[in-house]
Amino acid sequence: MKINYDSEINALNIRFQEGNYEKSIEVAGGIIVDYTADKKIMSIEILDANEKIPLETIRSVQKAKSAA
Repeated sequence: MKINYDSEINALNIRFQEGNYEKSIEVAGGIIVDYTADKKIMSIEILDANEKIPLETIRSVQKAKSAA
């Protein structure tokens, strides 16, 4: 699993597996779930992340990424 925050577009992505997705569904405003062909969740993208996720959580994702 990989978690990435892109500050340029203010989006947080949680990727459970690599590859190409078959279908994307916006399950709530700005929350998009990507599915594989066999209907398994591939990733979850959260748009306008700083409005939906505590800033402290986003900072911890950024720190973990820079430490890796």
